[in-house]
Amino acid sequence: MDVLWGDETLFRNEEVFDPDYQPPAIFHRDSQIRDLAAFLRPAVRGRSPGHALCVGPPSTGKTTVVRHVLEKVSKHDVAVAYLRCPILRTTYNVFARIYEIACERLPPQKGVPLFKLLSEVSASLDGPIVVALDDVDFLDTRVLNETLLTLSKNAEFCVGVIAISTSKQFLARVDPYLGSILHFHEIGFPMYTREEIWRILHWRVVNGFYPGAVTREAFERVVEIVSRSGDVRYGLHLLRSAGIYAERRASRRVELCDVERAREGQESIMLAKSLSALNSDEREALRIIYSLEGDVTTGEVFAIMRSEVGLCYERFYEIVEKLERLRFIDLVFGRKGRGRTRYVIKRLERDAVLRALTS
Repeated sequence: MDVLWGDETLFRNEEVFDPDYQPPAIFHRDSQIRDLAAFLRPAVRGRSPGHALCVGPPSTGKTTVVRHVLEKVSKHDVAVAYLRCPILRTTYNVFARIYEIACERLPPQKGVPLFKLLSEVSASLDGPIVVALDDVDFLDTRVLNETLLTLSKNAEFCVGVIAISTSKQFLARVDPYLGSILHFHEIGFPMYTREEIWRILHWRVVNGFYPGAVTREAFERVVEIVSRSGDVRYGLHLLRSAGIYAERRASRRVELCDVERAREGQESIMLAKSLSALNSDEREALRIIYSLEGDVTTGEVFAIMRSEVGLCYERFYEIVEKLERLRFIDLVFGRKGRGRTRYVIKRLERDAVLRALTS
């Protein structure tokens, strides 16, 4: 039986395919980096930084850009706290994490008043602090507003807040009073084009695999698959998994068959992740679209949505635009009878989407 022995491997650096890996070069996000850096520049001079909302579909470089800019800012003796919101269930959890980062020690046990935590954070700071709330959509509305209120109204230290979100609807959950105080500057992160995806993944292949370890056919297939969904993280999973499958069959190259096998195992996982960015109305719209046979118009989908959930057209229009941004559908104009109408084109496999919606 053929196997790869000892230190034989196709990977030069497998860490390159980790979604949390911070590359030294960030492609196609120069304007977002400059914009965010401009709002945080006052912190370098010891003044209060601005507040920013980094918004865009999943896997469009929001976290990578924020962490890159925070790393640069921290080199100027500015305190930074990067928080993953999905694991923070209470306001105390949020500030305990800020305490841990700012004070460089574990926070006191629960039961310590919040003001005491904040006082100790303030005592440890020599200047402003920048707090990044990644996946801020996951914060409970009460926790979200309590967190923002505490950060914005605490006179003991000056703070800049970076919210990272998949949708501007996050702002609708912010108390209007807080919104008028914080004035989030919006930094948009559009979906990558096919050419941009090619360049991003090509850098990972060059730096993650040994030369010649990935066939051109296999790489172009990964780019083709990722271009349909726009999810670069999916491409990283595919490349790593394809490399592992190639090694299992003792091959010195990743070939098309390895990509196809990796796709079968990863597609349902990545689809479930994309669906997690949708609320109940958006999931229902997607279910209706993928349940209908043949050519589907936005008018037909809206009629069903209105009868089932009583949706107004303005909200429906926001939903289909979001589904298009997330690469679930394409919206194209075409003729119907004597006029023109907008058609909904399904981008993904029908049965796979419907299975994921019901799982």
